[in-house]
Amino acid sequence: MKRSAIAAVVAGFGAAAALLFLVASGPPQTGSISTARPLWVETKWPFPMDQWGEGKAFQCKAADCGRDLRLYVRAKIGFCSSTIGVADDSELERLSDFDFMKGAVARGGSHEIAVAWMKGRLRTYTIGAGTTATSIAYNNESDALVATIVADGAEPAAEPIVIAFLSGEPMQRWVKKTLGVE
Repeated sequence: MKRSAIAAVVAGFGAAAALLFLVASGPPQTGSISTARPLWVETKWPFPMDQWGEGKAFQCKAADCGRDLRLYVRAKIGFCSSTIGVADDSELERLSDFDFMKGAVARGGSHEIAVAWMKGRLRTYTIGAGTTATSIAYNNESDALVATIVADGAEPAAEPIVIAFLSGEPMQRWVKKTLGVE
């Protein structure tokens, strides 16, 4: 084999190894929020029992999510319009779990979101002094899923990180089992 052919093969292997390293290490991180692999740890549901039962509670530390986040998710079976879904702010308010957190004041209108195959809305609120909460409601036919993100500070919670977690495989397994979807 000629030297130029050997050099080309070596260069090709080197490029393939570099590409493999980049793919295996995930996307480059920018800013202070680790969007590549935030670590969500399941915790105990902290709220009293009501007609919707307990949900799932998670925490993500500042080192993984840019700031400490608390996430509460639960299903509300048969509590959503199967024809229009979570179509506006009033439907999002009706589905939200702010009964647990008194004094929520909206910080503007909601906007549309997608969680896996489901559509819904998201809206940020201020609760008391120095706490931000975000309500996400999304549906599968007439069954709603409600997620509440709570974080200390005036900045809105990390929407892309939370949507990615809710859309991820572990949460979607739970959703499908809870809603009886397969």
